[in-house]
Amino acid sequence: MTTRIQHPQSPDPGSPPAAESERITLAESEWRDRLESAEFRVLRKEATEPAFTSPLNAEHRDGVFVCAGCGAELFRSDSKYDSGTGWPSFSDAIPGAVSTKRDFKLFVPRTEYHCSRCGGHQGHVFGDGPAPTGLRYCNNGIALRFRPAGDDGDPVRGPNPGKED
Repeated sequence: MTTRIQHPQSPDPGSPPAAESERITLAESEWRDRLESAEFRVLRKEATEPAFTSPLNAEHRDGVFVCAGCGAELFRSDSKYDSGTGWPSFSDAIPGAVSTKRDFKLFVPRTEYHCSRCGGHQGHVFGDGPAPTGLRYCNNGIALRFRPAGDDGDPVRGPNPGKED
Protein backbone atom coordinates (compact mmCIF):
# COMPACT_ATOMS: atom_id res chain seq x y z
CA MET A 1 0.00 0.00 0.00
CA THR A 2 1.32 3.44 -0.91
CA THR A 3 0.70 6.45 1.31
CA ARG A 4 0.42 9.76 -0.51
CA ILE A 5 2.36 12.48 1.27
CA GLN A 6 1.01 16.01 1.08
CA HIS A 7 3.49 18.86 1.55
CA PRO A 8 1.52 22.06 2.09
CA GLN A 9 4.60 23.80 3.47
CA SER A 10 6.80 23.17 0.41
CA PRO A 11 7.34 26.36 -1.56
CA ASP A 12 6.38 26.66 -5.19
CA PRO A 13 9.36 26.17 -7.50
CA GLY A 14 11.29 29.39 -7.70
CA SER A 15 9.72 30.96 -4.62
CA PRO A 16 11.99 32.06 -1.76
CA PRO A 17 11.93 30.26 1.60
CA ALA A 18 9.61 31.85 4.14
CA ALA A 19 12.33 32.90 6.59
CA GLU A 20 15.05 33.85 4.11
CA SER A 21 15.00 36.07 1.05
CA GLU A 22 18.18 34.76 -0.59
CA ARG A 23 19.20 31.27 -1.53
CA ILE A 24 22.77 30.32 -0.63
CA THR A 25 24.74 28.89 -3.53
CA LEU A 26 28.36 27.88 -2.98
CA ALA A 27 30.88 25.91 -5.01
CA GLU A 28 31.64 22.40 -3.79
CA SER A 29 35.07 23.55 -2.59
CA GLU A 30 33.44 26.31 -0.51
CA TRP A 31 31.04 23.79 1.08
CA ARG A 32 34.02 21.52 1.87
CA ASP A 33 35.78 24.42 3.60
CA ARG A 34 32.64 25.40 5.52
CA LEU A 35 31.51 21.95 6.70
CA GLU A 36 33.07 19.10 8.63
CA SER A 37 33.60 15.99 6.48
CA ALA A 38 30.62 14.07 7.90
CA GLU A 39 28.38 17.13 7.50
CA PHE A 40 29.53 17.52 3.91
CA ARG A 41 28.70 13.89 3.08
CA VAL A 42 25.16 14.25 4.42
CA LEU A 43 24.30 17.82 3.42
CA ARG A 44 25.96 17.93 0.00
CA LYS A 45 26.22 14.27 -1.10
CA GLU A 46 22.93 13.03 0.41
CA ALA A 47 24.53 10.40 2.66
CA THR A 48 22.77 9.06 5.76
CA GLU A 49 24.33 9.04 9.21
CA PRO A 50 24.08 5.82 11.26
CA ALA A 51 20.91 5.52 13.36
CA PHE A 52 21.10 6.29 17.10
CA THR A 53 24.29 8.38 16.75
CA SER A 54 22.96 11.94 16.99
CA PRO A 55 23.02 13.76 20.33
CA LEU A 56 19.95 15.65 19.06
CA ASN A 57 17.87 12.50 19.62
CA ALA A 58 17.95 13.41 23.33
CA GLU A 59 17.30 17.15 22.83
CA HIS A 60 13.99 18.06 24.50
CA ARG A 61 14.33 21.77 25.34
CA ASP A 62 12.18 24.49 23.81
CA GLY A 63 13.82 26.03 20.79
CA VAL A 64 14.38 25.63 17.09
CA PHE A 65 16.36 23.21 14.95
CA VAL A 66 18.35 24.94 12.20
CA CYS A 67 20.18 23.75 9.10
CA ALA A 68 23.84 22.96 9.88
CA GLY A 69 24.79 24.27 6.44
CA CYS A 70 23.28 27.75 6.53
CA GLY A 71 21.48 28.30 9.86
CA ALA A 72 17.97 28.52 8.37
CA GLU A 73 15.24 27.57 10.85
CA LEU A 74 13.67 24.26 9.81
CA PHE A 75 11.75 22.76 12.77
CA ARG A 76 10.30 24.01 16.05
CA SER A 77 10.94 21.83 19.09
CA ASP A 78 7.21 21.32 19.67
CA SER A 79 7.06 19.24 16.47
CA LYS A 80 9.87 16.88 17.57
CA TYR A 81 8.95 13.41 18.77
CA ASP A 82 10.61 10.03 19.35
CA SER A 83 9.74 7.88 16.34
CA GLY A 84 11.92 5.01 17.53
CA THR A 85 13.90 5.11 14.27
CA GLY A 86 17.17 6.42 15.71
CA TRP A 87 17.05 9.77 13.92
CA PRO A 88 15.58 13.08 15.13
CA SER A 89 11.99 13.10 13.89
CA PHE A 90 9.49 15.90 13.45
CA SER A 91 5.79 15.99 12.61
CA ASP A 92 5.92 19.31 10.75
CA ALA A 93 8.44 21.70 9.22
CA ILE A 94 8.39 25.47 9.51
CA PRO A 95 6.35 26.70 6.50
CA GLY A 96 8.60 27.22 3.47
CA ALA A 97 11.70 25.86 5.24
CA VAL A 98 12.08 22.63 3.27
CA SER A 99 11.53 21.53 -0.30
CA THR A 100 10.99 17.97 -1.46
CA LYS A 101 11.92 15.68 -4.32
CA ARG A 102 11.46 11.99 -5.16
CA ASP A 103 14.35 9.71 -4.24
CA PHE A 104 14.84 6.46 -6.15
CA LYS A 105 18.09 5.32 -4.46
CA LEU A 106 16.33 2.33 -2.91
CA PHE A 107 13.93 -0.02 -4.63
CA VAL A 108 10.96 1.85 -3.13
CA PRO A 109 10.61 5.52 -4.09
CA ARG A 110 10.80 7.90 -1.14
CA THR A 111 10.33 11.63 -0.62
CA GLU A 112 13.57 13.39 0.22
CA TYR A 113 13.67 16.89 1.68
CA HIS A 114 16.26 19.62 1.63
CA CYS A 115 16.76 23.00 3.27
CA SER A 116 15.02 25.52 1.02
CA ARG A 117 17.74 28.12 1.64
CA CYS A 118 20.95 26.19 0.87
CA GLY A 119 19.68 22.96 -0.65
CA GLY A 120 21.35 20.87 2.06
CA HIS A 121 20.01 17.31 2.32
CA GLN A 122 18.18 16.78 5.61
CA GLY A 123 16.42 13.41 5.32
CA HIS A 124 13.21 11.77 4.15
CA VAL A 125 9.56 12.38 4.95
CA PHE A 126 7.10 9.54 5.43
CA GLY A 127 3.33 9.36 5.85
CA ASP A 128 3.41 7.42 9.14
CA GLY A 129 3.74 10.27 11.64
CA PRO A 130 1.48 11.46 14.44
CA ALA A 131 -1.64 13.61 14.12
CA PRO A 132 -2.46 16.19 13.04
CA THR A 133 -0.07 16.09 10.04
CA GLY A 134 0.47 12.34 9.76
CA LEU A 135 4.03 13.11 8.62
CA ARG A 136 7.39 11.93 9.92
CA TYR A 137 10.32 14.08 8.89
CA CYS A 138 13.20 11.70 9.60
CA ASN A 139 16.25 13.96 9.81
CA ASN A 140 19.98 13.32 9.86
CA GLY A 141 21.05 14.83 13.18
CA ILE A 142 24.38 15.95 11.75
CA ALA A 143 22.46 18.12 9.27
CA LEU A 144 20.89 20.09 12.15
CA ARG A 145 21.90 22.39 14.99
CA PHE A 146 19.69 23.28 17.96
CA ARG A 147 19.09 26.84 19.19
CA PRO A 148 17.46 26.94 22.65
CA ALA A 149 14.56 29.37 23.10
CA GLY A 150 15.75 32.81 24.14
CA ASP A 151 19.32 32.18 22.95
CA ASP A 152 20.48 34.31 20.04
CA GLY A 153 23.97 32.78 19.99
CA ASP A 154 25.35 29.99 17.87
CA PRO A 155 23.19 26.88 17.78
CA VAL A 156 24.38 23.83 19.70
CA ARG A 157 26.50 21.63 17.43
CA GLY A 158 26.89 18.54 19.54
CA PRO A 159 30.15 16.63 19.39
CA ASN A 160 32.55 17.63 16.61
CA PRO A 161 32.03 15.12 13.80
CA GLY A 162 35.70 15.45 12.86
CA LYS A 163 37.29 16.86 9.76
CA GLU A 164 39.08 14.52 7.41
CA ASP A 165 41.68 15.75 4.97
